[in-house]
Amino acid sequence: MSRQKKLKILIPLTMLLFVGAYAKHRLIDKNDITGTLSSKEMDETSGIAASSINRDIYYVHNDSGDTSRFFSITPEGKLKSTIYFTGDKSERLGVRDCEDIAVGPGPQKNRSYVYLGDIGDNNASRKYLTVYRFAESKLWSLDTVTHAVPVPVHLKYPDGPRDAETLMIDPIEKMLCIVSKRSDSVTVYTAPLSGFKANDTVTLTKRSRLFFAGFKPFKWITAGDISKDGTQILLRSYEKVYYWKRRPGEHIWDVMVKKPQELRYTMEKQGEAIGFTNDGKGYYTTSEGVFAPIYYYDSPLK
Repeated sequence: MSRQKKLKILIPLTMLLFVGAYAKHRLIDKNDITGTLSSKEMDETSGIAASSINRDIYYVHNDSGDTSRFFSITPEGKLKSTIYFTGDKSERLGVRDCEDIAVGPGPQKNRSYVYLGDIGDNNASRKYLTVYRFAESKLWSLDTVTHAVPVPVHLKYPDGPRDAETLMIDPIEKMLCIVSKRSDSVTVYTAPLSGFKANDTVTLTKRSRLFFAGFKPFKWITAGDISKDGTQILLRSYEKVYYWKRRPGEHIWDVMVKKPQELRYTMEKQGEAIGFTNDGKGYYTTSEGVFAPIYYYDSPLK
């Protein structure tokens, strides 16, 4: 069968499976749903992360096509704050393709920071990626529109450009961690948070390769998170959630080489967000689409 004929069969089948999964979670799988994203502005949600200083507040953002901003929400999906920032002036919208968000430590002790990853690169052609760091604010739990001052760092891969949708912060080793998306085996890259200075260009370190069984695009890795204490790790694809428990002294990239536990998961329309609760006893997932549902699951350690 020719490649063109295969595509004519595969593309409609892929769309049918996504639509079927979306219909299923809208009509049947309601027990895990805590709410829906309340604003039409949150229409292509691609990341979710728990605040460390604002109780029951989570940060979400859109991917390509949105301006330089992110949002704070409740677990029920109520929009609390819209946080704007000045991004890369060479980009028309300030950012190109923000794909994940994380919360973790930074330069000041006893302070918490939000990390927003403009790391999407569908064509694997970007000269550099950018991660923006923001000091967390109590104001972000209020009903407000505000502006935050970012500290950007530019990142390069040691083995050439690639697409990625997973940004995680390791609070134990103080590392920024990126996992690539599209290849048959994905790659884990890191950079130390200590080298995170405004407008620096940092070359990531290649750490390990991970293989997940399945078919493309369903097996592509679309998000991840590390718990606030650094002991639990999540990665997700469009159809599965993978979980690891970290032992004392282990590197993140060594943990993820081991066989993961597959957790219960309701397949979403285009699931690209996952994040632990602040206490690590559970995690949330959500997806692209206007008024997308927010799902809650207990973590294995609860």
